Amino acid sequence: MEIVQNSERILMEIVQNFEEILNKRYMQGRKRNRKLDFDYSSEAIYFVTICTQNRVHYFGKVESGKMNLSNFGKVAYEKCIWLENQYPYVEIHNFIIMPNHIHILFEINKINKEVKRKSISSLIGAYKTLVSKEIHLLGNIDFSWQRSFHDHIVRTENRYENIYNYITNNPENWKKDKFYENN
Repeated sequence: MEIVQNSERILMEIVQNFEEILNKRYMQGRKRNRKLDFDYSSEAIYFVTICTQNRVHYFGKVESGKMNLSNFGKVAYEKCIWLENQYPYVEIHNFIIMPNHIHILFEINKINKEVKRKSISSLIGAYKTLVSKEIHLLGNIDFSWQRSFHDHIVRTENRYENIYNYITNNPENWKKDKFYENN
C-alpha cells in the first residue's frame, strides 16, 4: 500500500513539473483554466460552458422565452445525448443549447475500476470535434468554437440547484445573459 501511495505521489510530482515546463514554454501570457491539484476525470459534478467563436449565433434563436434550434443547434443537441451514450460514466443532469453557447451540467461516475475515464477536457474536446465535423459536413465551413471552455466543479447541493435552475431558465433570461448579443 505504501509503495502505491509513493508511486502516486511521484507521478503527481512528475505531472506538475511537466505542466510547469509546458506553461513556461507554451502558455506565457495565457490564463490557467484548470485547478492544478484536481483530477478532472474524478467523480464529481461539473458545470461546463462552451461558446462559439466570436459568439456567433449558429444554434438558433430564442423567441418568447423558448430556444428554437437551427439545424446546427440540433447537431449540438444530438451530440450532448451522444456524450452520455458514448461514455457510460457520464451522466448528464441538465443542458441547454443557446444561440451562441452551450451549458452542460454533468457527473462523472465510478462504474467500475477497469473503465478508464476521460477528463472533462477530453470529453468536451470529443464533443466539440464531433459537432464541428457534422456542421462542416452540413455546409458551414466557417463554424468554429472559442478556444477552451469554462468549467466549475459543483461542490454543494445549493450550488447544484442554482446551476440547474440557471440552465433551465436560460432561454427565458436570454436578454439578461452575459452571452447575449443581438446578431
